[in-house]
Amino acid sequence: MVRDQQVPRAGEHADVVGMWVTADGHIRQELRADGRYDEARGTRRSAYTGRYTVTGSHIDYVDDTGFTATGDIRDGVLFHEHLVLYKEE
Repeated sequence: MVRDQQVPRAGEHADVVGMWVTADGHIRQELRADGRYDEARGTRRSAYTGRYTVTGSHIDYVDDTGFTATGDIRDGVLFHEHLVLYKEE
């Protein structure tokens, strides 16, 4: 189930902590409260792990190999590079 989320006002951060999942369930990205993430792809657990930071509704990712990526939350949906993920309750 997807939880409604509003875009944060200036000085606020989006509530990103939790499990984010593609519509088909193939990709599952857990954003943890400690600033770490763990992304599973299909049956491959922890396919990507690393850290993230949040500025407003924008997320910057740095995986443990040094690869970087970005994401933005709009209307409760996480647009992470070419992926679209929905937050589970």
